[in-house]
Amino acid sequence: MQLSESELTIALTGVAKATLAAQNKDIRKGKVDVEDVWRDLGGYGRYQVLDSLGGQVLPVLASLPDVPRVHGERPSYGMSQIKAAVEEHVGDEGGRLRRKATVLARVALVQAALAQLPPYVDPDADPDVAQAPE
Repeated sequence: MQLSESELTIALTGVAKATLAAQNKDIRKGKVDVEDVWRDLGGYGRYQVLDSLGGQVLPVLASLPDVPRVHGERPSYGMSQIKAAVEEHVGDEGGRLRRKATVLARVALVQAALAQLPPYVDPDADPDVAQAPE
């Protein structure tokens, strides 16, 4: 699937924040905002989170089949398409149960990344979209 750098950044940042929220009890209970925790990580802390998740999510996003981009909509994929793309990138180390758990976890990460993608804006379909100067 072809995505812009901006779309990939938004998707990966959304996955990172969702992962932080899932791992941090204070965020889950509403005591702390995920944006505050994200900001408090600092540049290197954010890099570490994005780097570890990027290695799991970005290759899968790149291997998803191309779908026609529709103005105002996010790309949509079936569970079987996402699972097949994830299985291409999961190694055989560990046992059968560990591999299955890894596949399920990465499918959830990829689904979260796809959910974070902004709706596609076709510059030809939307005359209000200004072209960036080159």
